[in-house]
Amino acid sequence: MKKFFKILGYLCLGLVAAATASGIYVKTMLPDVGEAPQLTVDPTPARIARGEYLANHVTVCMDCHSTRAADLFSGPLLPGNFGGGGERFGPEMGFPGVFYSRNITPFGIGDWTDGELYRAITTGVTKSGEALFPVMPYHTYGQMDPEDIYSIIAYVRTLKPVENTLPQREPEFPVSIILNTMPAKATPGKRPSDNDLLARGKYITSAAACVDCHSKMDKGSKVPGTEYGGGMEFTMPAGVVRSPNITGDKATGIGSWSEQEFIKRFKMYADSSYIPHPVGPKDMNTPMPWTMYARMEEQDLKAIFAYLQSLAPISHKVERFTPAQ
Repeated sequence: MKKFFKILGYLCLGLVAAATASGIYVKTMLPDVGEAPQLTVDPTPARIARGEYLANHVTVCMDCHSTRAADLFSGPLLPGNFGGGGERFGPEMGFPGVFYSRNITPFGIGDWTDGELYRAITTGVTKSGEALFPVMPYHTYGQMDPEDIYSIIAYVRTLKPVENTLPQREPEFPVSIILNTMPAKATPGKRPSDNDLLARGKYITSAAACVDCHSKMDKGSKVPGTEYGGGMEFTMPAGVVRSPNITGDKATGIGSWSEQEFIKRFKMYADSSYIPHPVGPKDMNTPMPWTMYARMEEQDLKAIFAYLQSLAPISHKVERFTPAQ
């Protein structure tokens, strides 16, 4: 019996040693996505214009890296902090700790090289080698055409400096360690021809990271088989808001919508007369940045609609809002 407990003790010590070694490896040797590329982006007018379009109306970088008016419908951007970061993502929203969007104006990234920016956007690793929490969908951006990422970099370089120093993030354990395993090397794609509607729709839908919000999530990962079927929960002051089903299911998704109805749903927020209405503390709001997506090119919206309609329909009726108790 003594021999048994002795062996058991050795096994326990071995497991503890292995776990400790694994933790040290993850904490000190990861993330491992390679060095930032030696890269200098030529800020041509065409690139800056393309980057402005992408960052504001497709990838909507500026939505998270600015400050939103939580008391207005869809949380439009507040003046004075464009690109200055500081948007808080905390436990009350379902995050494993507290994270802040970064200041991406020259005040925050003025000493970053273009290659360091490219690596951060496409792999999730900062100038200092720190792993970013994937609230920014860098796995998706890593699949975009490098030329589009160059355009975003060229545009970000034109932002006016915003002097906004941010608090340090506070990830909870064990995410504080697991975080280092999240970044991954980029797998760049190619921007398809504008004439290939389905391919263009797939590319823009991916760049906009629609699937990240319009799927069910479990512990930070998409539940397989629920992609675009809606149901992701957003904890807001008034209660829990869930993303809608945007597959082609006629009863529970957007299968009965026409292309024009889909486009109109976005463009209604681009009307010069539209003013976001106040939302009361007990009223449903939405995290969807309608006023930013509203200025997406109509041809891109047509392409997104065509792509969504090409996917297998998912029958999933979403309860959009559960008021706080």
